[in-house]
Amino acid sequence: MKAKNKIIIGCLLTALLTTSTYGCKEKTGNNNSTADADTVTAVKPVGPKFNADSAYAFIAAQCNFGPRTMNSTAHEQCRKWIVAKFKQYGCEVLEQKADLKGYDGTILKSTNIIARYNPKAKKRIMLCAHWDSRPWADNDPDSTNHKKPVMAANDGASGVAVMLELARQLQADKKLEIGVDFVCTDAEDWGVPQWATNYQDTGDSWALGAQYYSKNLPAGAKPVFGILLDMVGGEGAQFYREGQSMQFAPDVVDKVWNAAKAAGYGSYFPDAVGGMVTDDHVPINENAGIPTIDIIPYYPDCAQSSFGPTWHTVNDTMEHIDKNTLQAVGQTMIQLLYTESKEL
Repeated sequence: MKAKNKIIIGCLLTALLTTSTYGCKEKTGNNNSTADADTVTAVKPVGPKFNADSAYAFIAAQCNFGPRTMNSTAHEQCRKWIVAKFKQYGCEVLEQKADLKGYDGTILKSTNIIARYNPKAKKRIMLCAHWDSRPWADNDPDSTNHKKPVMAANDGASGVAVMLELARQLQADKKLEIGVDFVCTDAEDWGVPQWATNYQDTGDSWALGAQYYSKNLPAGAKPVFGILLDMVGGEGAQFYREGQSMQFAPDVVDKVWNAAKAAGYGSYFPDAVGGMVTDDHVPINENAGIPTIDIIPYYPDCAQSSFGPTWHTVNDTMEHIDKNTLQAVGQTMIQLLYTESKEL
């Protein structure tokens, strides 16, 4: 995902830096407490408490299938599990199947999973995340790993896990009046690998499931806006304002960043701009006309990748998932949804 064609627009450091593993630097304070100092000044937090332990378990459950690479047994098993979990939490589930062509001509048996909470509600917000794993750890420091699959604990499973926990919370609370479309996009991470020098990476080989979804919206009320959750469980993560999100839907960016501050997690969402990223939100904006933003981490001082030290490596495993990051993102989403519901 997100290819290597991100463009750094600029950044402002908002916290002290400390050396971390893999030669990167992480922000202090994100790994020691569930809520940060912003809790003191939080303004009217609303909604139930997000359970990061539950979200963490949902990540582990996906990883237990193994890498969910396209056309694999693990991919099929995980598809069934995700569908069953959303149904368990009261969602109406549609499976959008398509045979998509990868950059090298491989036919990918793709399934976008669309789970609707409160399906009759006219006002709807879309949350989305990809659920497939990258087949190649082509950004790994060790070149012998470049053709090994990525476990994708963070880059894939974390976004789905946050959405599943949100669905669980919404069903238990039963107070949200708006509808939520949880969209798990497939075939996102089949983009041209760095070692495939015979192919030019134009960006079109990424986000294949989102491209299909954006051109084949299911019947029903169209979401008023959308939020992409991408790599939302990493150690030391901060979520800068992503550049294309600022172009497509700056008002939605403001909504999310204000919700983070109100929920007490503003330090995870700096007001600075990070980079421009090729991701699932781009075709959804361009083809479906749904104003959609990307919540994606930005590590300005990480030599391995500004997406973080584990991006597209064999180290994207449970050991590098931080419950505090999950809590910050999950509670921010609850704050946003319940604030939007109050404004119905």
